[in-house]
Amino acid sequence: MSAPDLDSQRRQGRQALFVIIGATVGWVGLNLVGGALGMDPRYAFLADFAALAAFFWAFIVMLRLWLRRTK
Repeated sequence: MSAPDLDSQRRQGRQALFVIIGATVGWVGLNLVGGALGMDPRYAFLADFAALAAFFWAFIVMLRLWLRRTK
């Protein structure tokens, strides 16, 4: 494996990690703030679906990285 390829994989892994962290913090934060302010429940569903989309994207990125390493 060449150095640029390894750097690219590390960058993608870090990006997926930051997406997971950001989605988790954002989801928890929105649910806490929404509950405290009495916001409409449809915004909670919007936060849930946004977090699920971020987790799914990160899962796909990590799966692709793992499959590249096992070749």
